[in-house]
Amino acid sequence: MHADYERVAEAIRWLEQHRAERPSLDDLAHALRTSPFHLQRTFQRWAGLSPKRFLQLLALGDAKRALARGASVLDAAHHAGLSTPSRLHDAFVSIEAMSPAEWRAGGARLALRWGLGRSPFGSFAVAWSERGVSALAFAAEERSRENLAEALRASWPAARWRRDDEGVGAFEARLAGAASGEPLRLHVRGTSFQVQVWRALLSLPSGAACSYAELARAVGAPRAARAVGTAVGANPVAVLIPCHRVLRSTGALGGYRWGPDRKRALLAWEAAREERDAEAQSR
Repeated sequence: MHADYERVAEAIRWLEQHRAERPSLDDLAHALRTSPFHLQRTFQRWAGLSPKRFLQLLALGDAKRALARGASVLDAAHHAGLSTPSRLHDAFVSIEAMSPAEWRAGGARLALRWGLGRSPFGSFAVAWSERGVSALAFAAEERSRENLAEALRASWPAARWRRDDEGVGAFEARLAGAASGEPLRLHVRGTSFQVQVWRALLSLPSGAACSYAELARAVGAPRAARAVGTAVGANPVAVLIPCHRVLRSTGALGGYRWGPDRKRALLAWEAAREERDAEAQSR
């Protein structure tokens, strides 16, 4: 799974750079020094679509259309107070913020379990307690996995830490897109404004996107797009709080804490999944 992501991430970088040339599968395979057959099979296994269709999902025009769809859905979900579309992102996710006292105490009296896992988007570290998931972060590269875990532990220096690799399996399944009816709680440290932004992000449907300005309007701060961008960048729980679905107003990707390749891959993978689901429902 991790090897597939590394190969697909490399392909995404190349396709993004050469998308105007409309490269063929042979062109892509030649650039990646692999066979077209192997590349097609890897792509199909990872995204469920061909590289050609995947390239179309990466196009700026698709991003703009997704942005428009996401804006309308975010407004509707915000005003309704709940996630109504059929595939809204983990409608069962709830956020609890750490109290200021817990924050200042560095996690004292907090028992955290943690572990290292693998996902379709690379290796990750995750930390959680009985109250919910506190952090989920991707490793920039394979050899940085342990360093990533150290960074998580440094965030709560006074907490009691226990490694639990068996418990990571549930997060691996969720990141791989496995359906789960189990509620998921997040227990995070952040300002009240940051938590408000993160809650709004949970209203975004899989396969869609919104702009920073749209997100600012959704939280009742239409002139605070810059502050919203800062809150998005401070998201401590990758994917589960879908900050990768926020784009610039032009439809361009914008920044991402865990790298633009991963953001692009997440968006295209979700769009591919939504397309497959739509096709299945139309049969």
